[in-house]
Amino acid sequence: MTLYQPFLDTAIVSLQERFDLQDYPIPDGFVSKSAIVGKGKHQEEVLTTSYAYQTSKLRQIRAAHVQGGSSLQVLNFVIFPHLNYDLPFFGADLVTLPGGHLIALDMQPLFRDNSAYQERYTRPVWPIFEQYRQQLPWGGDFPAEAQPFFSPVFLWTRPKETSVVETYVLAAFQDYLRIYLDFVEQAEPIHDPHELAAIEQAQLRYLRYRAEKDPARGMFTRFYGSEWTEEYIHGFLFNLERKLARL
Repeated sequence: MTLYQPFLDTAIVSLQERFDLQDYPIPDGFVSKSAIVGKGKHQEEVLTTSYAYQTSKLRQIRAAHVQGGSSLQVLNFVIFPHLNYDLPFFGADLVTLPGGHLIALDMQPLFRDNSAYQERYTRPVWPIFEQYRQQLPWGGDFPAEAQPFFSPVFLWTRPKETSVVETYVLAAFQDYLRIYLDFVEQAEPIHDPHELAAIEQAQLRYLRYRAEKDPARGMFTRFYGSEWTEEYIHGFLFNLERKLARL
């Protein structure tokens, strides 16, 4: 059992309990990929496993799970709604490196400066955010260019102890996901052409930013090479632009 496997397991079970979860196609070569890193006694296998699902309201629910021994564990878990819903994204970046843990958990808004949108999708999360801020203090500086893509209830923390990840971070992940799935259940499709165009542009803006600035790019390139990495990022992790180009 790896550190972030329980997060992935609980997310899939929660989705299955509430929705008709269908497989989402994963391109060839991305379901599983491994590499040997290090030298001599320090050699270790790094395994990256991909998971993807979809529902009637959620275009892509996908995870990249990287397992590279005790000093490298990563789970990137993101939910992208279909373009006819104004739902935020659900995003969890759970990273363990030799220097410690980096945890980012959020419901990333399509329209951060829209007060009605924030009232609908941010205010209900405040009590949970405030609850976990006690045990999961703010993780420090965050790039200014990234701030428009995160909500006021962005949980960003750098716990020192693995036990904190196994308890408080897991509980926060479960609570954030539960509220997000409540939003999904209540969501009604959008029909207004102007709103639909705004949603598409907001989703593309977010995906382009994430694809361009993906912090895992260097790690994946080191393990698997540049060609595989760029295709993984643009053809699977953040693939909306490719999908729309084919329509």
